[in-house]
Amino acid sequence: MTTAQTTPDAPTQHDAGVTMLGPDFPFSYDELLESPAGLGSIPADHHGREVAIVGGGLSGIVTAYELMRLGLRPVIYEADQIGGRLRSQPFGGPHGPIAELGGMRFPLSSKALFHYIDKVGLRTSPFPNPLSEATPSTVIELEGRSHYARTYDDLPAFLKDVADAWYEALLEVGFADMQKALADRDVPRIKELWDELVLALDEETFSGFLANSKAFQSRSFKHREAFGQVGFGTGGWDTDFPNSMLEILRVIFTNADEDHQMIHGGAQALPVGLWSATPDCAHWPAGTSLESLHGGSPMPGVARIMPADGDRFEITDRWGTARTYDAVVVTCQVWLLSARIDVDESLFPSELWTAMERTHYMQSSKTFVRVDRPFWKDVDPDTGRDVMSMTLTDRLSRATYLLEDDGAASICLSYTWNDDALKWLALPVEERVRLQLHSLRKIYPGVDIASHIVGDPITVSWESDPNFMGAFKANLPGHYRYQRRLFAHFVQEHLPAHQRGIFLAGDDISWTAGWAEGAVTTALNAVWGIVHHFGGASAPENPGPGDRFAELAPVELPGG
Repeated sequence: MTTAQTTPDAPTQHDAGVTMLGPDFPFSYDELLESPAGLGSIPADHHGREVAIVGGGLSGIVTAYELMRLGLRPVIYEADQIGGRLRSQPFGGPHGPIAELGGMRFPLSSKALFHYIDKVGLRTSPFPNPLSEATPSTVIELEGRSHYARTYDDLPAFLKDVADAWYEALLEVGFADMQKALADRDVPRIKELWDELVLALDEETFSGFLANSKAFQSRSFKHREAFGQVGFGTGGWDTDFPNSMLEILRVIFTNADEDHQMIHGGAQALPVGLWSATPDCAHWPAGTSLESLHGGSPMPGVARIMPADGDRFEITDRWGTARTYDAVVVTCQVWLLSARIDVDESLFPSELWTAMERTHYMQSSKTFVRVDRPFWKDVDPDTGRDVMSMTLTDRLSRATYLLEDDGAASICLSYTWNDDALKWLALPVEERVRLQLHSLRKIYPGVDIASHIVGDPITVSWESDPNFMGAFKANLPGHYRYQRRLFAHFVQEHLPAHQRGIFLAGDDISWTAGWAEGAVTTALNAVWGIVHHFGGASAPENPGPGDRFAELAPVELPGG
């Protein structure tokens, strides 16, 4: 249930001009990428120099791809598989469905991300979120009562009132004004509005914001409870309630929770496509790809990062092989720099280490089953309704998605976060499926879902993966200062020489955690940093993020 659908008269609904621009750092990365001037240039005598990339997720692959185009030789270290949390696991067979264990829905406002989706030539279509046009029907089940809806207008009055309360609460913090500024790319206005909100809301939780808003104060606790359980957007929001309200506004203001697309063939096809792509490059001959530069496979996972002579860096892989590099880009989740990788503390300022250690991760769990056909499209002759629908519930399963990719059908039986995800952590996949089917039988007593399941189920709990330890970063109240330190690290003129040349990028570093756009834009920050580290520069007609950092820098809070 998107903001636009719940508020049909909103002046900025589905505004095509609203992108994931800012608002903390309102730099137009999409315009940077589309400029024929490119991302800059590096002196020819530095062509071919090696740069270590720690992590082969989307951020690492985008960084490596662009550095290769500039004439450098990226060397990717990956502990598992290309793609990171864009992990698409097939159920088996070339024409079967795919379980999207990580990112599975991508907002059209992610313009920098879609630059690469288009470049690789991937096909997308609308994702079946609750009450979206791609979803035939939605069932919302609360406290044992089910509500069937094909459109927003079919919802009961109470749920419509919850939606109205949410929209009214957003208006209290300038939703319409900010969306207009974002659509107009009115940077001074964006910064004026957002900087005031940072000062007012850095210490505010999501739940505290709702409780203190005039919109929800004028309604019952049940309104806040229902909003948390089924939400408006992609589902229930209550697992986000402890997080900073700024995290939520970044999503809502930039339409990141609307107009979602699925990638046919799986989201992992994007990083894999960039890995094998052969773009025009400085220095490298035609036909060069990241894959060819690596002999077909990335380096093993990283075990150690140490300083080396001449302000260089020594990377030791998991099998004990050490190599030195002129620069390093670290794109893995930052907890790994203390928990899994031996990193010399002198490489980062102490306040940056504090920011990394204070990073808070969201837990996430998904369970998928393959089914013989999209049986949910069958119509009950007695009711005229679909026999099963996209489902939001207060039961253990929370959110159930019905998925079809060119005829191949699967069900995400359960998609949960934080405390709800932890409930599944200790359970094997068979027990997860049994309990999830038990919940769904309560909602659809006449539907034998199990009879349609074929093959083995697939599940993931990201918090138990030693290479991730969580799904993605989500700032808690008071974490703005930490996030600013992480994001601003790519601008390094103020650092001592021994701390320059190692850059942070990836989901943790971005302001929009959980969205692939942040992985892309922080990769572009790191590319700018590497270009300048090697004595290069952006084209004058296409300044990069570091060139405009002083002008656009996130507001700095006292003591930050």
